[in-house]
Amino acid sequence: MTTWEVIAVVLAGVFAGGINTVVGSGTLVTFPVLLAVGFPPVVANVSNTLGLVPGSITGAIGYRRELAGQLPRLLRLGVASLVGGVVGAILLLVLPPGAFETIVPILIGLALVLVILQPWLARTLTERQGERHVHGGLALIAGVFASGIYGGYFGAAQGVLLLGLMGILMDESLQRINAVKNVLAAIVNLVAGIVFIFVADVAWDAVALIAVGAIVGGLIGAKIGRKLSPTVLRAVIVLVGLAAIFQLLTR
Repeated sequence: MTTWEVIAVVLAGVFAGGINTVVGSGTLVTFPVLLAVGFPPVVANVSNTLGLVPGSITGAIGYRRELAGQLPRLLRLGVASLVGGVVGAILLLVLPPGAFETIVPILIGLALVLVILQPWLARTLTERQGERHVHGGLALIAGVFASGIYGGYFGAAQGVLLLGLMGILMDESLQRINAVKNVLAAIVNLVAGIVFIFVADVAWDAVALIAVGAIVGGLIGAKIGRKLSPTVLRAVIVLVGLAAIFQLLTR
């Protein structure tokens, strides 16, 4: 890579680390940049997944106050994310290119609908069923597992999917849900990355550059995201999700 390409990859990592912490979809920044500097698609995807792990971890650390008291929830949902991430990573290596990407815009669109309607749907569920399950119940575990599969395979807007599911099925504030989302995304990226290390080609120079940027971006994103009101955060989620759909449909 040239000096300018190195700078571009690092800056993409900063932006991706920040947007992943606040919402998700950072992959839609770093993945195209890696393609633009000459990496093959699968190598770019694998390297991107590994590079974003440190940013996810710093983002989760930035939300540590919102994570207080959520250890039982993290253990339940974390296992689902871990298994899903492994399955998704394996599918990336064995399925034909593009097999999953055909349904990605639909999944993101569904997640956005859930995010927009989350206050109304949450009230409706509470009125009809009483208190919602403190951890989201089996429905959320299944949804987090499915999101983990998608995250291990490609990962763009995985955070939007998680926010939509948890917002509907759990009786919790959006900021605390966002904190859980950061941990689950970190788990998926980490376990998928471990799989890739052993069985896929990894561009370690790209991993290192994205990681440096993502660490900085994760810290910045945590500072910004924690200050946003639920309404503003929901609006940011929708805007990022719509941008993700547009980019996936037009590339």
